[in-house]
Amino acid sequence: QVQLVESGGGLVQPGGSLRLSCTASVSIATINRMGWYRQAPGRQRELVASMTSGGRTNYADSVKGRFTISRDNANNTVYLQMNSLKPEETAVYYCNARTLSGRLIDYWGQGTQVTVSS
Repeated sequence: QVQLVESGGGLVQPGGSLRLSCTASVSIATINRMGWYRQAPGRQRELVASMTSGGRTNYADSVKGRFTISRDNANNTVYLQMNSLKPEETAVYYCNARTLSGRLIDYWGQGTQVTVSS
């Protein structure tokens, strides 16, 4: 069982920045992939960024060049640095941990609200 706790959401003006944090209850070095998703009202949850245990990253096209996923294995924490935020990126952001030990299991945090508005 993996527990994830997000923090760092809030209200930011368009063009501003936020850094989200996700702390896991287990060593993230043992997790195959850590990721950030978001879900806006009335829309499906979508992958924003992910990082494998080997350090390979993947970003949604809409955030490339503006968002950066990183991790601190010593503190079992994954970050999402978000720059040049847009109003349409207002959503609940969820941390995800995906394990592939025999079968694929996804674990989710409770989500953190990000609101981009002037």
